[in-house]
Amino acid sequence: MLRRTLLFLAAFTALTILFAPAIVEPARAWGFYGHKRINRMACFTLPPEMFGFYKRHIDFISDHAVDPDRRRYAVPDEAPRHYIDIDHYAHGGVDPFTVVPRHWKEAAAKFTEDTLKAYGIVPWHIQVVYARLIEAFQRGDVDRILRYSADLGHYVADAHVPLHTTENYNGQLSNQHGIHAFWESRIPELSAESYDHLVGRASYIDKPLDAAWDAVHASHLCVDSVLSIEKRLSEAFPDDQKYIYETRGRSAIRLYSREYTKAYEDAMMGMVERRMNASIITLGGFWYSAWINAGQPDLDRFEQAEVSDSLKAVLKAEQELWQENQKGFGREHE
Repeated sequence: MLRRTLLFLAAFTALTILFAPAIVEPARAWGFYGHKRINRMACFTLPPEMFGFYKRHIDFISDHAVDPDRRRYAVPDEAPRHYIDIDHYAHGGVDPFTVVPRHWKEAAAKFTEDTLKAYGIVPWHIQVVYARLIEAFQRGDVDRILRYSADLGHYVADAHVPLHTTENYNGQLSNQHGIHAFWESRIPELSAESYDHLVGRASYIDKPLDAAWDAVHASHLCVDSVLSIEKRLSEAFPDDQKYIYETRGRSAIRLYSREYTKAYEDAMMGMVERRMNASIITLGGFWYSAWINAGQPDLDRFEQAEVSDSLKAVLKAEQELWQENQKGFGREHE
């Protein structure tokens, strides 16, 4: 245990030095499978000047798409970066998107930073990581480019999940507990291989903060459908057809059946595929825009560069903490 503690402290020190924030910073979505797929497919939206570099590192960018979720087991402030309970601000039926200022300083002045962090900060954190990626491109720092590209993919994907925009994030307020993992994990695991991810070429994003907020807004518009459709479907399915048990490792776990999953996805008319594809093209746009704003550095000169031993040590420490700890910081989805 002492060895692991020392390893983490050493790695955390390296992380602090290597990944000091470019700007001061003012839950698991899509499941591991979905996050990796989104990051991988976003690489194919990039122009030739970027594609060679991202193709060379596509396995790293895909595999480490899940790092922010693992980081929840080590960093107390990580959890609220994955969501925003925008309906918390909808008092009296007012549209919360007209109540919450889009810029961090204005929102913090109106609601306090503690309140914002209590109900999620994903659109603002997307802007933070995006700024870090621009600086990484400017420095020609492969470690930072890969790390922030992978992280940015995670947060952008999270912003595209409807249940990451509501206080009823796991159906706990409507007697639909477990719908979070059902929507974002079970459906992609069973269906994503049949999805058409040819979403076109990434476009320049002129206003990244607005793009992050637009993703949240589009996601939130889907919340009522996500919940109401499952509610109606659940009433029509007997439990013995709704659930199955599958062996995962040494345990048998209860999962939604393939029949129930397909019925839910069909009733939503492809919503999960649409939100996943929106994540892919938006992420490609963020990567492309960061590169443009960094002055379009020649990435070919990075072709032979690999991640450093320092970054590998950081990632190893995070992996060990994730495997050892039973509960992450922040709220649980499952």
